[in-house]
Order: sequence, then C-alpha cells, then structure tokens
Amino acid sequence: MSIQLSPGVETLEDQRTQESVDEGDHDRFSHYARKDKLTESMVMGTPLVALCGKVWVPSRDPKKYPVCPACKEVWESMARGRDDSDDE
Repeated sequence: MSIQLSPGVETLEDQRTQESVDEGDHDRFSHYARKDKLTESMVMGTPLVALCGKVWVPSRDPKKYPVCPACKEVWESMARGRDDSDDE
C-alpha cells in the first residue's frame, strides 16, 4: 500500500525565526546585575535592573541559561575601563 498525497500540497518552511535579540529574548538569558542588589532582590522579591536595562525579579538558576550578550558587552567595557585606570 503506498501513501498518496493530495495534489497541490506542498511543505512550507517557517522563516519567521530570527537570530537577533528581540524584546522577549531577555527572558532566555542570565543577566548581570550588582551583587548586593541581586541578593536583596532574591530575598525580598523586589525588581532588579540588569546591566542591559532589563527589569525583572530573579527566580531561576542563572547557570542554566546563556549570558545576555548586552550585559556581557557592558561588563567587558567596564572591565576594560578598570584595566586602563590601573596603569596610571
């Protein structure tokens, strides 16, 4: 027995997926924030502002997610600034 497909039926590829960081993508990353504020936020349940500007209440294990590219970029630029000032 052979399977017959209906005439005119074709498979379409969904091309809506994008590689860029969109509004909702911030929820798929671990974010950098001030350590003292992070502890307070986790204990008190208060919103926290990440280096990239995202505001959220931390509630998951950050080790399970990749680091936010925007937070990483800000962190690295801050680290370069500290390295420059150490030379003086």
